Amino acid sequence: MDIIDLELDGWSTFVFRVNWLAVVIALVLIWGISFLMKQCLKYVNKKSLTIDEVNLGIGNSSVKISYSKKDQEIAYKIWVELSTRKIGLRFDKENDVIKEVYDSWYTFFETARELLKDIPGNRIPYSGDLIELTEKVLNIGLRPHLTKWQAKYRRWYEEELKRDSGTPQDIQKKYPEYNALVEDLLETNEKMIEYKKLMKRIAFGSECHDEY
Repeated sequence: MDIIDLELDGWSTFVFRVNWLAVVIALVLIWGISFLMKQCLKYVNKKSLTIDEVNLGIGNSSVKISYSKKDQEIAYKIWVELSTRKIGLRFDKENDVIKEVYDSWYTFFETARELLKDIPGNRIPYSGDLIELTEKVLNIGLRPHLTKWQAKYRRWYEEELKRDSGTPQDIQKKYPEYNALVEDLLETNEKMIEYKKLMKRIAFGSECHDEY
């Protein structure tokens, strides 16, 4: 079945014919092959990782998430943010200042949200697991502590600074609910450290060593 036919009609006229049915079939075949190749590449490049939701404070089961090389770029950026802020480091009750910790947590929350918003629309179908996981970590793992403690602690601390000349570390220990706040802070802190480890495993490969 010829797609294009060119013939001479008489001595001075060329007749150009196109078999539209053949053209349509060829285009459909090309589209179909291209689609199948994209799907194959997508699944070949996909990796998976089983995570324990309990460690991240977002559920009570183990789930498998799939990620691609594109996801690794996002995970790397999140890992860098976690590794260079107090949110990704263990809280030191003797030396760390709670206000500074909250500043770090809040900044990371905003930064992570912006990283997710910056994911191009054409990537979203392939980064669904990572996006969903990060949203859960932010909204279920981190937000509850900030909602419960941050505003009222900051208000108390700012007022206390006006009449107490002690060090920030000594002043914060006078907070009426200090023990309960720190207990919840440490628990949330561990979730964020586990999340940092997970982002590193995705960014650099699941075989990389966890940080301590």
